[in-house]
Parts: sequence; structure tokens; C-alpha cells
Amino acid sequence: MTDSPLKRPLREQYAGLRSGTLTATHLAEASLAAHQARGEHDHAYLTWNGEAALAFAQATDAVIRQGGDAGALMGIPVSIKDIYAVPGLPTYAGSSQRLPQTWEQPGPMVSALLAQLPSVMGKTHTVEFAFGGLGTNAHWGAPRNPWDLKDHRTPGGSSAGAGVSLVGGTASLALGTDTAGSVRIPAAMTGVAGLKTTAGRWPTNQIVPLSSTLDTPGLLAHRVDDLAFAFDALDGALTRRAARVPAPPVLADLTFGVPSAFFWDDCSPGVAEAVEAAIRRLEAAGARVVTLDLPHTDEAYTLFQQGGLAAAELAALLKTELPEMIEALDPNVAARVKAADDMPAWEYVRRRAVIDKLTAAAATRLADVDAMLTPTVAITPPTLESLLPEGAYARANMQALRNTVIANFMGLCGLTLPAGKDGAGMPVGLQVLAGPWQDARLLAIGQAIEEQLGTGPDLLGEPPAP
Repeated sequence: MTDSPLKRPLREQYAGLRSGTLTATHLAEASLAAHQARGEHDHAYLTWNGEAALAFAQATDAVIRQGGDAGALMGIPVSIKDIYAVPGLPTYAGSSQRLPQTWEQPGPMVSALLAQLPSVMGKTHTVEFAFGGLGTNAHWGAPRNPWDLKDHRTPGGSSAGAGVSLVGGTASLALGTDTAGSVRIPAAMTGVAGLKTTAGRWPTNQIVPLSSTLDTPGLLAHRVDDLAFAFDALDGALTRRAARVPAPPVLADLTFGVPSAFFWDDCSPGVAEAVEAAIRRLEAAGARVVTLDLPHTDEAYTLFQQGGLAAAELAALLKTELPEMIEALDPNVAARVKAADDMPAWEYVRRRAVIDKLTAAAATRLADVDAMLTPTVAITPPTLESLLPEGAYARANMQALRNTVIANFMGLCGLTLPAGKDGAGMPVGLQVLAGPWQDARLLAIGQAIEEQLGTGPDLLGEPPAP
């Protein structure tokens, strides 16, 4: 897969499509070949749209030959998490039943994407209703983390198939969502880059909601620079705050805050070491590194352990709009939805107020630095077998989400990029956090970090072939 055109930088794909050295058809054919070679092994897609995408790519090439240009993502192979409504493709949201057809009418995010005529290769697996950080699904099975051929390891969730679609060579860009880490966790666990946007920046209409308060659309790609390219392509159509990603700053002009505790607790062997080594490289290149702890971090995590807002808000969706889905829920999802029955209204209102307090305090503290650096995920991707004993899933799920959920509960935008491998030979992510509405600058900072550390392919190489 090293020569796959889908793994070239998006800027190169964009230029090649317009110069005639690359075609949308060639990209789609490469995606189909990758799916044929490893699709059954990777299990990234719930709905594969390859043949239709190929026909669409051929039509796109005809438009390009006539001088047409629908946007920067024209002809680019894209995968979409099966929680977005996409015309002509079913939406299951990871559940056992197809959702009503209203969930096949696109919202602003998908409409902005489709207007640029990408090749939609299919809809990727998600944890049921996006409620989980490991990527498992009792109805459809879990995609396989491509970096371990021997054991079936989790790919990270809830955007479980998104990172796998990239590493497996079937997509150049993946759409996911992030409520507590659901873009950053799978990106980190599969060795790609991921962006969690500020809540409210991009609309969530026609994305099946987990938490109406905290849900955020996001992107996964092979590199931070690819994320920046796609962000520029989409942001103007999605927000009044549209701002192009600026040129990457000089590392010597940046100050990074690094927490002294919490994010580093109970890391799997090699995780903290890989992130610490990456931070040392940035410091050696001139960046200033200071100790910075976010206020009320323990309070935020305790609130998450109590169910946060997602359990109550998902329960509201299911009971009012999809009651027929409740009896068939994945047991790991059903237990948390049922727990919301015991939450009084005053407690929900209190939790909303706590989120507001956490957001204000974090924004104030992060004003002292350009960004904060932490491990993205503290644990190595667990094997499915290790999650079978009673209580094992709940423990691992909390550990996987611990470092990422802080950004969601504190209103931050967040980024992850590969930092190396852990003791088990699995990818490790470096998380970069910035204050609300700093998404464009965060991507520029991420580009500067990536220029110093190298991209995922540079650091990790290629996953083993099945």
C-alpha cells in the first residue's frame, strides 16, 4: 500500500487531479483494489459504496476535463461515519435496525462535502449511537486495528471504521464525530491525525445525536496538513466564523503547556515515553515548554464517570424518537442509557452548569499558552478477548476516553497526531488542545509540530499486510 495514491498528501491529489497526472477514476480504482485486498480483514465499512463511487468518479473526471471545478475535495475518496445522513445510503448509527428515511436526508456538513463532488466510498462502522470509546459493536462486530495481525485489537471509537478506512487505503479523508474523544481516539489508535472542532462551530443537523450539547463533527486524515486542507475546503460553507488556516508558526515562537499529572496517570508501557520524547524534540527545536494544569480536571472526569450529559441526552432521543430501538441496544450502551432514568431534572441542569464553569476556567488558563500537549489515549488498544471478563469493557472504555473527554467538557478544540509506537508496537497519539474557536490556528500549530516530528507514515511505516 506504500504506493497507493490515496496516501499521497491531499494537496498533491488536488494538484494532480487538475494537472491531469491523476484522475478521480484512478483514485477510486485504488480504493476498490484496497477494499478487495483487505476489506474483509479490516471490516471498516458497514455500507460499501465502491462501485457507485467508481461510476461517480468517472463522471467527475469528465467534468474536470471540461474545466469544471466544484471545490478542493473534488474527486477525493472519502469515507463517512454511519451516523451522518447521506443520500442514497442507509443510516444505522451502529444499531441493529435501519433508521427512518429522514436520516438519509443530508444536513449542512454532508451537503457542504457533497457539493464538492468527492467520491464517497461508503459509510464506516460506529459504536452504537456513538456511545463508546473502544470501537466495539455487538450487532456488527468491531473493525480490526490494522497494526496487529495476530490479535484482534480495537480500532478506537466511536468512529470505529474511520481510521481503519484511511490506514487500509480505501479513503483519503474520513468524516467522524467527537463527543468525548470519538475522532481523536480512533485516530490515535490507528496512527492517523484527527481534528475535534469547537462545539458549535460546525452544525450537527442530520447527524444522529449522542449529546446535543457536546457533539462535534470532525475529520481524520493521514496528516495534519491534510486536515488543514480539508478544513479550509469545508469551513467557509459551514460557519460564519470561517477562517483559513494560517501559515505554520515557527516553533521557537510557541509556548506549550504540559500538565504535571492526570493525563499521564496509568499509561500503558511506552505511551508516556513516546509522547515525552516528542515533546523533548519540540523543545530542542526551540519551543518553550512550561508546566500547566487545567483547573477542575478531576471534577470534569468525575462528572464523566457519573454519565456526564450524553446518557441523559441519548435517552431522550431514543425515548421520544426511536423507542423501538431500546430493547435491541448493545448491552454496553443499554446499561448507560438505563442509568439515565435515575437522573432527576435538577441534576441534569446542575451538570450543564458545571460544564459552563469548566469551559470558562479552561479558556482563561489556556490563554497563557499557545496550546497544551498530552498523550491522546493513555492505553494501548485492547484486544477484544481482554474485554470479555465482567467489568473489563467498562474499565478500558473509561481509560480510553479519560484524556480526550476533558476537551469536550471544557469547550476546547483538539487535535491528535502520531508520536510513535508503544511497548506493544501500537500507534501512540500526541494530543494538542487549544481554546474555543481557535480551530484554524490549532491546525497551523499542528502543522508546525508535524514538520518537526514527521508524519504518521514517516514515524510508523506501513501496517502489516493481511
